[in-house]
Amino acid sequence: MGNKNKTISFRVNEDAFETLREIAEKRDISLSAVFRDYVDMLVAHGGKVQVVPENQVEETGDTSFPPKVEVPKSFVREHERLELEADHLRDQLQEHKQYVRHLKAKVDDDDEEEVIQLEELDDELENDEPFRLG
Repeated sequence: MGNKNKTISFRVNEDAFETLREIAEKRDISLSAVFRDYVDMLVAHGGKVQVVPENQVEETGDTSFPPKVEVPKSFVREHERLELEADHLRDQLQEHKQYVRHLKAKVDDDDEEEVIQLEELDDELENDEPFRLG
């Protein structure tokens, strides 16, 4: 059948959320990756995981916490490039939104249509010059 991922959602208070976000930033991973790591560790150790400050963790053999992984420079560069591109696209989106707001405001100002009666134009023309619209 395959291994399907399931979604877990829960609520935490604002202080805990900020602390978790700081942990994710310090480890340079996403906030959801913090939770996935914790759940994977919890499952791997049969629910017997103790959370301790990093300075109190004792090194045992080859395993260290948090686990460290070597990442190729090309991957880091590609990630940085994509972040820059995403920032650029966000800026373009903001400019586009501002332009759309400007156009909407302009259209709203132009809602007052000027109505010109053709009979009045005929009366105003002294000679038979053609009248140009636009």
